Amino acid sequence: MNNLLEGKRGIIFGALDENSIAWKVALKAHEQGAKFVLSNAPVALRMGEIKNLADHCNTIVIAADATSVQDLEKLVQESMAHLGGKLDFVLHSIGMSPNVRKGKTYTDVNYEWMNKTFDISAFSLHKTLQTCMKLDAISEWGSVVALSYIAAQKAFPGYGDMADAKATLESIVRSFGYYYGNEKKVRVNSISQSPTMTTAGSGIKGFDSFFGFADKMSPLGNAPADACANFCVSLFSDLTKYITMQNIYHDGGFSNMGVSEAVMNLFEEKEKL
Repeated sequence: MNNLLEGKRGIIFGALDENSIAWKVALKAHEQGAKFVLSNAPVALRMGEIKNLADHCNTIVIAADATSVQDLEKLVQESMAHLGGKLDFVLHSIGMSPNVRKGKTYTDVNYEWMNKTFDISAFSLHKTLQTCMKLDAISEWGSVVALSYIAAQKAFPGYGDMADAKATLESIVRSFGYYYGNEKKVRVNSISQSPTMTTAGSGIKGFDSFFGFADKMSPLGNAPADACANFCVSLFSDLTKYITMQNIYHDGGFSNMGVSEAVMNLFEEKEKL
């Protein structure tokens, strides 16, 4: 279907470079007729190529620290002014762990850094939702989507304190989803995406090996970033008006697998050597 987002307005957080899921969501949303503002932290804007994306999508970039309520208020107000009305969708694609980046193991975290992990990767969603609700910034039947990962439910060594942050993120989706749905008919969901070759993902120790493992475990293989972008667009659209407070697995079936023949075959081959 075409023009799924015709007439809709939004904010897309987290586009860094062409490998990021948020970047691909912006391209898909633009293709489907949406108008939106791009936002990222000031330091990320200096690192990335987001201005090129903004030019392609005929929009602007507004720098905002998503852990700052003041920055978020300014972002939301300026976005509504630029777009000419209330928002219909928001993509929360924000996550970073200083502990993971600096090689600290889960059993030896720096707690000040862990607080930053939670603030950036989880509490920023609560702050965004609370800011939007207080400013009455999202239209009825609007949609907020946050990106998550299955480490919120199951142990994945190497994912560190990001696992705890994602679990908190998904709890915020459920809790705030109730209040926002009850008061304003706004939907709040998270997508638990396959391991994806992004700048953030590649920073996790052993990521390449796990990417291959997950691909062999999943009946459909790992879901690529482009497919995740399409799924985000569907959740922004009116086709999914009654889906809220959900964490939806977009992972090729990985989340429901115990073991696959492809993985078993690898172990059997090793035993023969």
